[in-house]
Amino acid sequence: MTNSFPGPVAKAERIDSLDVLRGFALLGILAMNIQSFSMIGAAYFNPTAYGDLSGANYWVWLLSHVLTDQKFMTIFSMLFGAGILLMTSRAESLGKPSAGPHYRRMGLLILFGLLHAHLLWYGDILYAYGMCGLVVYLLRKLSPQRLLLVGFLSLAVSSSIWMFFGWSMEFWPPEALQEFRQDWRPGPETVTEEIAVYQSSWLDQMGHRVPAAFEFETFIFLIWSAWRAGGLMLVGMALFKLGWFSAQRSSRLYASILIAAAMIGIPIIMAGVHLNFKTGWDVTYSFFFGWQYNYWASILVSLGWVSLVMLVCKTRMRKTLTRPFAAVGQMAFTNYIMQTIICTTIFYGHGFGLFGQVSRVGQIQIVVAIWIVQLIYSPIWLRHFRFGPLEWLWRTLTYWRIQPLRRELAVEPTS
Repeated sequence: MTNSFPGPVAKAERIDSLDVLRGFALLGILAMNIQSFSMIGAAYFNPTAYGDLSGANYWVWLLSHVLTDQKFMTIFSMLFGAGILLMTSRAESLGKPSAGPHYRRMGLLILFGLLHAHLLWYGDILYAYGMCGLVVYLLRKLSPQRLLLVGFLSLAVSSSIWMFFGWSMEFWPPEALQEFRQDWRPGPETVTEEIAVYQSSWLDQMGHRVPAAFEFETFIFLIWSAWRAGGLMLVGMALFKLGWFSAQRSSRLYASILIAAAMIGIPIIMAGVHLNFKTGWDVTYSFFFGWQYNYWASILVSLGWVSLVMLVCKTRMRKTLTRPFAAVGQMAFTNYIMQTIICTTIFYGHGFGLFGQVSRVGQIQIVVAIWIVQLIYSPIWLRHFRFGPLEWLWRTLTYWRIQPLRRELAVEPTS
């Protein structure tokens, strides 16, 4: 009997460079997320709000901001769009419907994201990806040029909204402006309270985590993540159609983009950093205007990272160099949640309770340790199993049938 829906992408059909890039991006995301796991929320956007920012700690923050902040989220968002296009195109090429499995897949991702955000960590991105995936699917058949146009228009919407808010601040009620300033640079009492919350039990953390997660899923989603992530997904679809993520473009082109990222993108971001420090990280400038440099230049720097990975994927030693990253990428869902579990165990009160106590240098050392662990165990796991455990669950629920997990029992799906 013929199945109504296609199964997961078989091993022979996978594009290795996509997996490598996804794994590379997932590891890079942690370099920024670690700040949210380990420090008060304000410190993520305003590095002067909490923690030592001198010496080595300053350089860790600066390099993280210039090289990773929004860059790997950008890559991951583009790859998510490319993944939607890859999976739906595969189904349609087999003469099978793509809408049902796709919308179930996105619905499940939204559910997973809600559980992740409200039970573990409010900084979740899965909910936003699932919500954006509901919409970008409808645009997947546009030409690469139109996908790029709509994608960048979407990116411009969020940028414009934030600049409008910045312009309108002079008209805000004084009490609203004062509250906003306190959120940007909280006083000692507020800092102490937030640290105490996350050093307490899992249940006591809910009073802070749930409202923060709800704000991300509503207000922040509407003014930022929907436009940013959704626009980047469309850009990713365009680049996938143009062969960017499968190492099909010329080495000369990849090298040119890498040079442009270093010579244009990074200096623009550094200019933004300089102006933020020059204005003393004042909320009226830094929150709405100062971040625009990184918002836009991060896209070029992200393409530089993509180009670097594609150049590596073109080398003769690509298998040796990239196999661990490809394994991390094949288990991206599992590894993303595993990063949350590890970090909340280290920093939150139901674990070791180190929230607010680890310097930026210490944070990056933890990041490197997690990278090593995931680069080691992901290939080992995939020697014995077809999917990561959460990938298996997601696919099983998406396709309405239990997927074979162990490799020796695996049978490639047939039409």
